[in-house]
Amino acid sequence: MDVDYGKRGAELRQRTYDFALRIVKLWKALPKGGEYEVIGKQLLRCGTAVGANYRAATVGKSDRDFMNKIRVCQEEADECCYWLSLLADSEMLPVKKLEAIRDEANQLTAIMTASAITIHKRLLAEERSA
Repeated sequence: MDVDYGKRGAELRQRTYDFALRIVKLWKALPKGGEYEVIGKQLLRCGTAVGANYRAATVGKSDRDFMNKIRVCQEEADECCYWLSLLADSEMLPVKKLEAIRDEANQLTAIMTASAITIHKRLLAEERSA
């Protein structure tokens, strides 16, 4: 039986999964060897980690656990932005081909950042009221 994560949580779980799938397909399409292999493996690791860590965050044991896992998601999504920019700016792949996936990586980074800030503020407020 699947857990009910709420509409937003379920949408973000699917979105991060779809992002990972797009990263896998991009990695498979990269030329083999050399710098493509080095950058490709880095991108593959962080791109698939976003969804895996978000999934772990949604079943976290506490708000603090959730926040820590969301911060990992934030770091991994931001790292994707780095590797995708490097692929584009080094002209290893055409900028146009990477536009959509770079935009999604940036959006996921922003969402994870906002989530981390929100939960951090809530935890601080709870600590002050305790």
